[in-house]
Amino acid sequence: MATAEDKITLHEMVEVIVTILNARDPYTYEHSWRVAALCEQIAKEMNVPQKWIDTLHIAAHLHDIGKVGIPDFILNKPGKLLPYEYELIKAHSIIGYQIVHKIPILQEIALYIRHHHERWDGKGYPDGLAGKEIPLGSRIIAVADTFDAITTHRPYRSPRPLGEAFTEIKAAAGSQLCPETCEVFIGMEKKITQLLGTVEQELKEAGRSLKK
Repeated sequence: MATAEDKITLHEMVEVIVTILNARDPYTYEHSWRVAALCEQIAKEMNVPQKWIDTLHIAAHLHDIGKVGIPDFILNKPGKLLPYEYELIKAHSIIGYQIVHKIPILQEIALYIRHHHERWDGKGYPDGLAGKEIPLGSRIIAVADTFDAITTHRPYRSPRPLGEAFTEIKAAAGSQLCPETCEVFIGMEKKITQLLGTVEQELKEAGRSLKK
């Protein structure tokens, strides 16, 4: 039977999960790290309580954990996904939810993971939530997730400049993305540029520690 000394903290638990994710898919690991940093900065600009920011930060780190259940040939496919492949990739939000919600202290985080691909106009997945039916944590993750997807290299396309990404986020406000969150994010352009430089340094240091 486990003693009090045997119990791990929430952050230690998350670190174990994130390390597993890195072993499975280094891109998703780095993507999640950047998204977590972006989400934290957005939430700070919204002046929400620090405890809530801490919860969001963990959810952002784990938002793509469900991709452990998606075949490599789909995750790394260089061309356009076929309809059935797209349906499989969409399942990652449900898989992630199913992994995380089994842990009682991660119930709120599990919901943020489940709904981070919902759309403001109700055309997203998996549950077709719209507007403020979508948890705020999920809405923030969606903006950061979209931005990072645009600005980083993927097997099927090259990264685009930061300026183009901000333009696309602005265009998606009120349809794909929460307009309030987009407005906050767009107002952070200079801070985001600085933040991304810091995150890249953190990733390099984390990479070294993982190789020890």
